[in-house]
Amino acid sequence: MDEFNDHYDSFIEEVKNHKVYDVEKIEKAYKIAKDAHKDQKRRSGEPYIMHPVAVARILLKLGMDNECIIAALLHDVVEDTEYGLPFIEETFGDDVALLVDGVTKLGHIPLSTREEVQAENIRKMFIAMNKDVRVIIIKLADRLHNMRTLQYMPDYKQREKSLETLEIYAPIAHRLGIRTIKEELEDLAVFYLDPIAYKEIQNSLSMKQEEGVAFLDNIKKQISERILPIMENANITSRLKSVHGIFRKVYIKGKSFEEIYDIYAVRIIVNSMIDCYNALGIVHDMFKPIPGRFKDYISTPKPNGYQSLHTTVLSENGVPFEIQIRTWEMHQTAEFGIAAHWKYKIGKGGKDDFDKGLAWINRMLKTDAESDCPEDLIANIKGDLSVEEVYVFTPKGDVKSLPTGSTVIDFAYAIHSAVGNKMVGAKVNGRIVPLDYKVKTGEIIDILTSNQQGKGPSRDWLSVVKTGEARSKIRAWFKKEKRDENIEEGKTQVERELKRNFIHLSGDKYNEFIQKIALRQHFENVEEFYAAVGYGGIMINRLIPGIKDEYNRNWKEVEPEKIETNLVEKNEPRSTSSNGIIVDGIDNCLIKMSKCCSPLPGEDIVGFITRGHGLSIHKRSCKNVPKDLENCAEPERWVHAHWDQNVKIVSNSTINVYAINRDGIAHDIASMLLKLHIKMTSMNVRVINDGNCLSTITFAVNSREHLENIIKNLKKIQGVYHIERSEI
Repeated sequence: MDEFNDHYDSFIEEVKNHKVYDVEKIEKAYKIAKDAHKDQKRRSGEPYIMHPVAVARILLKLGMDNECIIAALLHDVVEDTEYGLPFIEETFGDDVALLVDGVTKLGHIPLSTREEVQAENIRKMFIAMNKDVRVIIIKLADRLHNMRTLQYMPDYKQREKSLETLEIYAPIAHRLGIRTIKEELEDLAVFYLDPIAYKEIQNSLSMKQEEGVAFLDNIKKQISERILPIMENANITSRLKSVHGIFRKVYIKGKSFEEIYDIYAVRIIVNSMIDCYNALGIVHDMFKPIPGRFKDYISTPKPNGYQSLHTTVLSENGVPFEIQIRTWEMHQTAEFGIAAHWKYKIGKGGKDDFDKGLAWINRMLKTDAESDCPEDLIANIKGDLSVEEVYVFTPKGDVKSLPTGSTVIDFAYAIHSAVGNKMVGAKVNGRIVPLDYKVKTGEIIDILTSNQQGKGPSRDWLSVVKTGEARSKIRAWFKKEKRDENIEEGKTQVERELKRNFIHLSGDKYNEFIQKIALRQHFENVEEFYAAVGYGGIMINRLIPGIKDEYNRNWKEVEPEKIETNLVEKNEPRSTSSNGIIVDGIDNCLIKMSKCCSPLPGEDIVGFITRGHGLSIHKRSCKNVPKDLENCAEPERWVHAHWDQNVKIVSNSTINVYAINRDGIAHDIASMLLKLHIKMTSMNVRVINDGNCLSTITFAVNSREHLENIIKNLKKIQGVYHIERSEI
């Protein structure tokens, strides 16, 4: 008998309850996985086999098929043990081998950054998804169990995995319509990324739990009495909103808890679509609907296939709550998304009647193939698979869904690349709007085009559009139509960026250096590299850290004239340190800290050459610093600067502390600063709206880390819910 419980016995009993599964093959897969992982343990100290069994159990609850369950049991075998893919293929067939290979990470590949490794692994997974969507369903189950056991990982890994989950895996689960996995992934990610906010929301929900249950029971009773005599098979349930759903509205959108209308929700499941609309009429007769809060996702389904009627109404006591109405078939799709296909129709995935719902995978890969930047796929997933979408109409009434924040240019390219390339303007609801206009749900958009020769997109559009698809199509146009112009533009950008970073080479050495950079970026020659920079396929500022490292290690020291003479040219400006700041290339210059952003040691900084007042140091993120220093009005006046690690300086910093206006809050804040031995210059407390107060405090700090530690401790004070740096 085993000395541990891997829960396989209970799992296989569940499998046996479903006649569609091949129990013999599943047991064989388990035995192989158990043997392969016999010497491995998880960070918790438990035998590794517990993980693949847990992943298989999640997939079983989703109703996935034989191949999926077997692949889940074997999904880490190829990556972590001596068993190879040919063995899996020979023993369990092509389908299982494809699924295992799709989930397996790439081996040790020569990539320079963690972002590139992440992008290549996700690219591999997307290519496998395009062949068989079950790959991503296994990966989502794998990520879900890893998130459930994340407490055993180091803090930095918890944050890293949680951020990746929130930005990549939860949006994919949303697009596939697997609500149960999506919501749990989001809640677990928030728990590790912002535990204080998570606890505050959980406490607020707990306080509402008892009264909420009583409230919802009463509402369900009222609805049942009206609906069940007419629709006897109707099912009426209720729920409280997820933690992440509240987190997004309170901490990201800035709403108060009282402004969230769907904390309470009632779901009505009926037999037919006609019953859905009849039920809607009944609940609108019973309760007062809130204007602008009705959504018909039955006539206009979401891209992931979700269908339901949503309406927000007021109870007789004035408490708002949401009602969702759908059929049983719609309910299965809403809960399990793409997985519902296997839950009720066990069979192979990939190429049948739901292919249309997976077209976004193809589009994502096509967009990625047109990009020269490996990290673009990650950016496109974060943008294009946004959980929040807008639904807009063409003049003919066709519906297009776009990520929230999309512009009319994004809409044009969503119709067709030719429409976007010929676009000269746009009308929204019959009114001319600027090209950076952000579309809203329900608007009718008419794109104005021109066939005039020489017309095409503007390079400025690249910084305006939201979707990766639009960005990719704009770059593709410049790549095809403006090659010579791209080469010149790229060459200018590269030379300017090298000069700004004090990378000085000339003649053959310069050409050899650029050739090396081009080869590292997988271009056949320098012209191709310049062209990619010119049309926006490569962002030269992203490459600069690696380029500077290469220059300093292998090129700077080998300049012959400096090695042979061991002399420094007399007129060459040297680095200078003043106020703890080092500015390369400028000597004996007055340096002062800008008051608009009060930079601290450890923060990214940049210098601005003023007229007659020396050099002003700003935070790189300061609102007065242009985002694009190369193409701003006076690029020559902006210079690189950094903190001198050998000099300890003290600087004043001002923060705004937002808190609930309770008795003693100001005393608690001051006491905490005193406890931390912080020297305060000033503290101003004033009452703001809705029973809150704002404390503006100025004090001395010696580094960014010092400030972060102070903020971390202030956030522990009861009632403090937000702290921010104050900038003029």
